[in-house]
Amino acid sequence: MSKEAVFTMKLEPELRADFMAEAEAAHRPASQVVREFMREFVQRQRAAREYDEFLSRKVDASRLSMRAGVGHSNDEVEAMFVARRAAAKE
Repeated sequence: MSKEAVFTMKLEPELRADFMAEAEAAHRPASQVVREFMREFVQRQRAAREYDEFLSRKVDASRLSMRAGVGHSNDEVEAMFVARRAAAKE
């Protein structure tokens, strides 16, 4: 992958010095470490967004099933599982 873009940022001199020292101690170029941080951030953000979308679809499907009379209320589900737990203890 070509590395043609330049990214400039402002940060505290102490943070820069500490970061550069740690990158050097890890025998890695600082730019490589920053790229890794950026990739991890992008991956986490995408995963969080995908999960939010998945959850939204599940909630929408649940609401539709309740409107259609197919779903169960929370009280009904709780009662079913109380009965299941009691039967499992026997």
